[in-house]
Amino acid sequence: MKLYYSPGVCSQSVHIALNEAGLAHRIEKVDLTNKTTETGADYGKINPLGYVPALELDEGEVLLEAPAILQYVADLKPETGLAPANGTLDRVRLQAELNYTASELHKSFGPFFAPVKPEGALKDQALAKLAKRFDALEERLADGRPYIMGQTFTVADAYTFVVASWAKIIDFDLSSRPRVRDYIARIADRPKVREVLEREGLAA
Repeated sequence: MKLYYSPGVCSQSVHIALNEAGLAHRIEKVDLTNKTTETGADYGKINPLGYVPALELDEGEVLLEAPAILQYVADLKPETGLAPANGTLDRVRLQAELNYTASELHKSFGPFFAPVKPEGALKDQALAKLAKRFDALEERLADGRPYIMGQTFTVADAYTFVVASWAKIIDFDLSSRPRVRDYIARIADRPKVREVLEREGLAA
């Protein structure tokens, strides 16, 4: 398998899942500005939508969208516990967490990564929306659980960790959300996650 990625963006969640699962894979960096890969390939021919991740399977099929790819990776190695079994309520709960991260937390960062950054009242509105999303995550962790689904690291953590970590990039203050802050640090300290951060050139 080959993962097309860009450092620090949502493709990192798939990179983490592949590494946590112990699956053999290659990685190829994508320049999201000019839509070419580090080998000079036209990324538009791999993913016409132009964004990462894309996971190219050995038989040539290309999978898109992080929540879908994450579940595919987890199901290749069910013994790792990266996702509950298909058809269970816990699997539905995992899917709900992935969808929340994609449609609410991830989306709320959009204005801050846009070519034209929000200012004034628009910035205040965007920050207020993001604060609500982080408040919800803080509440999710209020019972002391180490991971999103409870006591077991899953692909939901891979995705949530990557997106929540963007708070540092935009200088969003997490001091009033200690559980989220500790959660990010806890995931970052996992050996397999540290390996990914090093490969992507993002190790502290």
